[in-house]
Amino acid sequence: MTPTTDQTTAPQAPPARQILPAEERYADELAFLAALDDGPRPPGWALTPSAVVTFVCGSGGEALNLPARRRAAGRLPAKLVIAPKFVGERALVERCVVTLAGERGLLLVGEPGTAKSMLSELLSAAVSGTSDLTVQGTAGTTEDAFRYGWNYALLLAQGPTPQALVASPVLTAMRTGRVARIEEITRCLPEVQDALVSILSDRRVNVPELAGTPDASVAAAPGFTVLATANLRDRGVSEMSAALKRRFNFETVHPIADAEAEMSLVRGQATAAVQRAGAAFAVDDAVLDVLVTVFRDLRTGRSAEGWDLERPGTVMSTAEAVHVASSLGLASAYLAGGDVLDLVPGHLLGAVRKDDPADHARLLGYWDGPVRRRAEDGSAMWRRLWDLRENLR
Repeated sequence: MTPTTDQTTAPQAPPARQILPAEERYADELAFLAALDDGPRPPGWALTPSAVVTFVCGSGGEALNLPARRRAAGRLPAKLVIAPKFVGERALVERCVVTLAGERGLLLVGEPGTAKSMLSELLSAAVSGTSDLTVQGTAGTTEDAFRYGWNYALLLAQGPTPQALVASPVLTAMRTGRVARIEEITRCLPEVQDALVSILSDRRVNVPELAGTPDASVAAAPGFTVLATANLRDRGVSEMSAALKRRFNFETVHPIADAEAEMSLVRGQATAAVQRAGAAFAVDDAVLDVLVTVFRDLRTGRSAEGWDLERPGTVMSTAEAVHVASSLGLASAYLAGGDVLDLVPGHLLGAVRKDDPADHARLLGYWDGPVRRRAEDGSAMWRRLWDLRENLR
């Protein structure tokens, strides 16, 4: 059978991607800030330190003005509002930027779900123009992920040559003077972690297999540094050695303190997630307010009214609240039939009961405490939630 013209000439559309890296998602903002701020930059930086902070924290709702002479032949807008991307203290972001500018290792620590990885990605994209030079730490991560490996076909055919060497993301960052990201560094075994000690001290990687050649040592180019993340409350972590800790500045990323800011973030992130799934987000703000309140109460072990309660072992993070809100939005869009508030207890139970079976009882205790008391105070929303207690069985 002869193929039709459409079959032979029609171009294939590139597959869509669920999530774009920060440097692509915010390419317009990065280009605008690079043209706007022509002040001094540390070696290898795509933006000035001040512009990096503005990129991460936003311009405070104010439109920044770009002079006509810097608009790259009209390709950049005259004005642009830089949206905030990280909900947290500006001072924290400024300290992170100063640490990276000093080419010192930066370690972001905190509970799971506090946007450490997102902040790491944003900083890398703004500083280096790419967030791709990343190692995901696991119990199976080896030293090769921090140093180098080999293309074994070329190794067998040619022996150890520069062409057969496979550079790790860290080695590539060293050669190009960029930021190397290491996610969940404490999930790597201690002996693997310690491969970074010499890298952060000597700023070079030796390749003994290439001894006697100019490629026997790779020195870090100006601008190279390491940005790592680690969870404070998680299983399967390995303690860092004192020698490695001394080579990092530690910055703690705390949960969102402001309830309204957390509500806004949950709404925005859940809306985007549901829209990616091809639907409109139609969960009422009153339901989201209940959801965020429950997460904040359980996270802190204390209600907004000051009532003490037992915290579950599971981390009730903002990220988990976003997942639950997204699930409610998808259920409302695709499985319509009833009040979306009726689904909240079931999804909360799924979020809470992950590690410790006793967390089920703690969630019931929360229902018998703050939920019941708010219902008795006359709140229709909390009264309806109290009536749904049987859904937690």
